Amino acid sequence: MKVTAIKTPIVKKNDNLLDIIRDSIKTIPENSVLVITSKIISYCQGRIVKKALGGRNEKHSLVRQEADLYLEPSYSQYKMMLTIKNSTLAVNAGIDESNADDGYVLWPNRIQKTTNKIWRFLKKNYHLKKVGVIITDSKTIPLRWGVIGTAISHCGFKALYDYRGKEDLFGRKVKMSQANVVEGIAVSAVLEMGEVAEKNPLCLVQNIKRIKFQNRPPTKKELEDLKVSPKDDVFGPLLTSVDWVKRKAC
Repeated sequence: MKVTAIKTPIVKKNDNLLDIIRDSIKTIPENSVLVITSKIISYCQGRIVKKALGGRNEKHSLVRQEADLYLEPSYSQYKMMLTIKNSTLAVNAGIDESNADDGYVLWPNRIQKTTNKIWRFLKKNYHLKKVGVIITDSKTIPLRWGVIGTAISHCGFKALYDYRGKEDLFGRKVKMSQANVVEGIAVSAVLEMGEVAEKNPLCLVQNIKRIKFQNRPPTKKELEDLKVSPKDDVFGPLLTSVDWVKRKAC
């Protein structure tokens, strides 16, 4: 797999994302996936909240507004809030203060719709038949220090590679295993793009094994097939043993 990070100018609030892509990438080969960090999409959507007083209470209030489900900060020795947003387990609902110029960067709105729009733009502008798009963020892993990339949306290819029904080295048929292609690409791309001041919010990934491109956005069923409810998750005993608070409807 070939992973190439792409530099851009510093993205500012309400910039045009498609113009940034067009100006930063002259050509995209067939059978490639363009990975985009969610933060620049948030900037282009104006999803920046300026700090008023600052401090944890202000941030926690934002988290309660943004998360689908959350745990109060009293659960954490670090006073962070464990949340579920868009079927993703995340700290502080993905709200970030790094590279935020004295503000809070929220997750993008209409993530899947935006991803589909970018995919259609790539096909038309670069005259491509097979191309994919992934929007990423960073996440922590239980029982491990450090962050890795994660995909929060995708378009143009199958997210899962199904091993079920295939035989292993000893002739036993696989019953459950599926490879999460979209997450695997996201991890590699985010590692290459960096986390701080690299100015590489785009990444082109080529020569990807087990990827199956599609000439359409993912269907509702395909998106649902990626998700696991807390009670059905292998980590269900942990996820269901706490009292999640549901965000109040506005």
